[in-house]
Order: sequence, then structure tokens, then C-alpha cells
Amino acid sequence: MRLTTAQALVRWLIAQRTELFDGTEAPLFPGVYAIFGHGNVLGLGTALEEQREQIPVWRGHNEQGMALAAVGYAKATHRRQVGVATTSIGPGALNLVTAAGVAHANRLPLLLLPGDTFTSRAPDPVLQQIEPFHDGTASVNDAFRAVSRYFDRVTRPEQLIATLPQVARVLTDPADCGPVTLALPQDVQAEAYDFPDALFEPVLHRIQRPRADARALGEAASVLRNAERPLLVLGGGVRYSGAGAQAIAFAERFGLPITETTAGRTLVTHDHRLHAGPLGITGSSSGNELAAEADVVLAVGTRLQDFTTASWTVFSPDVRLVSLNAARFDAVKHGGVAVVGDALAGLADLEPLLDSWSVPAVWTARAVTARAGWDSHVDKLRSPSSELTYAQVVGMVNDASGPSDYVMTASGGLPGELIGGWRSSGPATMDVEYGFSCMGYEIAGAWGAAMAREDGVVTTLLGDGSYLMLNSELFSAAFAGHGFVAVVCDNDGYAVIHRLQTGQGAAGYNNMYADCRSSLRTPPRVDFAAHAAALGCEVFAADGSSFPAQYAAAKDAAGQGKVAVVTVQTHPSSWTEAGAWWEVGVPQTSHRPEVLAARAELDEAKAKQIRYLHQQ
Repeated sequence: MRLTTAQALVRWLIAQRTELFDGTEAPLFPGVYAIFGHGNVLGLGTALEEQREQIPVWRGHNEQGMALAAVGYAKATHRRQVGVATTSIGPGALNLVTAAGVAHANRLPLLLLPGDTFTSRAPDPVLQQIEPFHDGTASVNDAFRAVSRYFDRVTRPEQLIATLPQVARVLTDPADCGPVTLALPQDVQAEAYDFPDALFEPVLHRIQRPRADARALGEAASVLRNAERPLLVLGGGVRYSGAGAQAIAFAERFGLPITETTAGRTLVTHDHRLHAGPLGITGSSSGNELAAEADVVLAVGTRLQDFTTASWTVFSPDVRLVSLNAARFDAVKHGGVAVVGDALAGLADLEPLLDSWSVPAVWTARAVTARAGWDSHVDKLRSPSSELTYAQVVGMVNDASGPSDYVMTASGGLPGELIGGWRSSGPATMDVEYGFSCMGYEIAGAWGAAMAREDGVVTTLLGDGSYLMLNSELFSAAFAGHGFVAVVCDNDGYAVIHRLQTGQGAAGYNNMYADCRSSLRTPPRVDFAAHAAALGCEVFAADGSSFPAQYAAAKDAAGQGKVAVVTVQTHPSSWTEAGAWWEVGVPQTSHRPEVLAARAELDEAKAKQIRYLHQQ
């Protein structure tokens, strides 16, 4: 079949299918987000137009934003489908790098197709070509190497035959899953080749479930059988394996208390009797209490990020760690018993090895009593006050959400409010992008999630800083007719970083607008309602008393395919605190005694951290 490189690539994308959790088939690549420029409009752009009925193309307005939308799509489908983003060479391509970092840190699939400079070099230097002095083969796309699980530059059409199976492998592999970058030189996109028909035969990609080594399972079972205070930690790998129900049934059989990481949040409904609450800095005091007392931790599908482990101070130095993970890279961390395999299959294989073992009833009961204390604390934070707080906003959104509604955030103070305060009534209905904590993901990712989800309403919560960082995809979603609700909480600056800054003894500086330099006596402020309306959104201005009604109206608008923005002023310094420590770089010398006091506290906490690390 004689096709250009671009035509062959598009036909291959269309031929790839995926098996969803319910056994049905769907396109592996459900659509392409595109901004065309001279580096991709004629090659890949023409090929996509020829197949416009087979694979939809969605127009973005910022390259980073549309690639983040692709990431949000993948998360909302639990890695079963993959978003694609294409750009021209130069600044358009480099704008994708941040989104690649988000996908890489969060182990999410993303296919990036940036244009590249001419392989012939005949017209060099072309528009947007950087011309590195030291390397004639380099282009801006080499920046993707650090944030790609797989990178290739297609310099001949026939190279697709070898590279496309590797593309599919990485995007669908439970251990290696992450972003793939195929750099596509402008001239090669348009070159033709006689491709074998077999390259375009439909392929169904099923969930891979690698089984763990029997000896590792036996060692894990031995450690658990000797535990008096074991704790089950559920991470994102449980979600992507579709193992949520299996994990809960496993815990129920043995009376094992459950906590969740950021990526694993909402795998367990809030009122489950074994749910101790989320774990870590943005988690709950109840989950952290059990973690501190646990003698064995069974961590399933988590990369054990510092926010989960409180910089490795949340667990007792004497704890035994058992890690079940599809990626050996994560399973071997901190000297734990490494069980390398799929979460669903691994738990199913581990269960019969535990046989008649059960957790002491007094420890099982700790989950209920500890979480009751945390719930009482959150109830107080949700109580009405003179100024609306993040906790109150989250509580009102929570009260108005059903089991199929989907809630999102990414950066600032809202992750702590959602992770710690949300009360889930449905499984896997939260996306908190806190692997990369990318400002701007809140809006772009919500666009992707709204495209992916057929049931319920997507609500994204974000601060004024994230809104100003990347808001262009509000118009992209509004234009495309993918409705969601964006709740914009205006607290007049980067309030959570101001909290970190002043909480460690430093002076408030360059975070809250009151501490930022301006030559004006009265600097301007953003009218978020007017701005969102100008981008084609339905706007609902709210305060503490009107928020429930305005949010209900916004959900109705989102259900009709509209992007609905709720604007609200929030208190700048009221937070939900889980009581865990986080290591940050506090200076050893300072003219401020408050900084020196904070450094002394850090050194004390570091001693606890080192005791844990040396014990493992």
C-alpha cells in the first residue's frame, strides 16, 4: 500500500483497538489534539483530514494545554485509551514538554507527534530551527528525551514498521507506561513508501497481567502472617489494573485497614468500615496515625512519592514494607519485599497463601475510630464562617456530587483539601495531578476528562494562579461542546506557596499580590467572571450563601455541553492539615531568627527520617 509516512501513521492509529474493563472494545487512540503549523499541516494535517471520519481531530489553543487534555483523557479512562497531540516544530513542540513531564511522573500514556526539521538539510536553517552549534542532528525535539518513556525520530518512512510496535508496547505496558515522542521531520512526513498491508490490520490491546514470582509471594505472605498491625496502601496502579474491588475484598477477608495515596484516592468509598482515610501530607491524621503504628505495610501500585510517605517519616523505622507493583523500579524501593506483578493478579495469588490468617480485631477497629476523629475535624472545617474557605467549597461540591461525578485539581492548596476532605461515594472518581503538580492541568485536564467520561459531570477546582497560568482550553472545550464545571477560588495570589514561605520563617514575598512589586498605587485585579464569559463559558458568580445554588446551575449547564465557570472569593490562609512533615530546603543561615528556628525543626525531623532510611 503506497502511502506517505503521515498517511501510514494515521492508518496505524486507527487500526489500534483497546479492551476496556467491561470487556468491550474501543479505539486505543480516540482522537488527536492538533495545532497545525508549517512543520505538520501538510504532512500529518493532510493525512488526518483524509481520515476525518475515522479519527476526530480537536483544535487546541495552546500546545501545552491540549497535551494536558490528552493526559486528562488517559487518566479518566484509567489508561485504557491514549490521547494524541501534534504540533509544528519550534515553540509549538517545546510547549509539549511540560505535558510530557506530567505524563511521565504520573505513569500515564501520551503520544506526542511534534514536527521536526528537514532531514535533507537542503533548506537549512528553516523557520523555527535552532541550529545547535555542537550537533547538526539535534533539534528542539531532543528536549523530549528526558521526559519520554520512548523516543524516536523517524528519518525514513520504512522506520515506522520497526518503531510503531514499540510505541504500542510502551503506551499499553503496565510497568513502562508513559509518554512516547515520535519526532516527524517535515520532509519525511510527505515521503511515500510501499507499506505492508499487515501494518494496518486491526490489533486489540488487552490489559497485561504479569504474574508475580511464587517465591516473592511466599515471602510476602510470611511477613504478613507475622504482622500484628498491618496496613494496606492502595495506589494508582490498583486503579489502572482495575483491581479496586479485588483489593477491597482482600482487605475484607482479613480485616485489613486501608489507606489510599493521591493516585489511588476514591478507590474506597468513604464510609467503608476498613477505610482509615488517605495517607500522607495531604492525607488525613487518621491514615497517618495508623501508618505510624503499623508494623507491616502492604503497598500496592504506588511509587511511594514524598507526599505519600511524608518524606519517609510517616512510617515507623521498624516497619516491614511489602511492595506489589507492576514496575520493578517501584517495587524494590527502600528494601521492601518486592513482589513484581499486576495488582489484581498479585492480590488474587497472595490471598490463598494467607489462608486462615486474620488481623487482630483491635487493630481492625482502629480504622473506624481513627477516621471518625478525622471526619469530626473535617466537619468543623466545613462549618460556615465569615469568609468562605477551601474546605467549605469542597464540602459543598462534595454534597452536590453523585457516585458517577468526577472531581479534579492539580496544584496549590486544593489538592490537600480534596485528598484529605473528599468523601467518595463512587470508585475512581477523582483526579488529583500531584505527581508533577502542574498549574494549568486543572482546566486542560478537565477538557480531556469531559471528553472521555459518559456518565456524571466533571468538576475541576482551581485557584486564581492556575487559572491565569493556562486558561486557553476553556475556549477549546466550550467551542468543542465538552461541558464541565470549573470552580475558580480567588484568594488573591499564590497562597499555598505563601504559606510554605512564611511557615518556614521567611518573609512573605512575591506570592500574594500584596507582597508583589508594582509601580502603580492601585494595581489591577482580574475579573475572572468577565474573562471566562469572553472565552465562551457560562459564568456563575457565587459567595458563601449562594454557592450551592450557583454550583447546581453550573452542573446543569455542563450537562448541556457547556463549560460552566463558578467564581468565588476564598480565605487565603485556612487549610486542611493532616499533621505530617514535608522536607523542604530551609536555609542553614539567615538574618531571620524565624528561619533558623524552622531549620532546627527540619534537622530534628531529618533525624527521624534518617532513622527510618537506615533501618530499611
